[in-house]
Amino acid sequence: MNTMEIASKLVELCRQGKNAEALDSLYADDVVSVEAAVPPGMDREAKGLDAVRGKGKWWEDNHEVHSASVTGPWPHDDRFVVGFQIDVTHKPSGQRMKMDEVGLYQVRDGKIVREEFFYDMGA
Repeated sequence: MNTMEIASKLVELCRQGKNAEALDSLYADDVVSVEAAVPPGMDREAKGLDAVRGKGKWWEDNHEVHSASVTGPWPHDDRFVVGFQIDVTHKPSGQRMKMDEVGLYQVRDGKIVREEFFYDMGA
């Protein structure tokens, strides 16, 4: 698949809530995922598919998603961006919030090899 095909498939799977399927089918084994902030007890960078899966499991264990929407994708050469709007409750604190996030993805050899997330960190 080319970059736009991968981007469109990622958006389609995210809209369906099939994040695990997206990881299994679209991501390289050596993918690097970078957060704008350090998740509690984790590194800012997750290296490798298993580490990215672990980060996703942490998210699911600690957040209740009430609604989510996905916008895009917007391609640019071997990269593309996707927008995520999420209404979520942080389970440990009970704090409900609306998140607006952008993911920047890089594709090589038909797989996503890097993702970087950008969001408001309350500054």
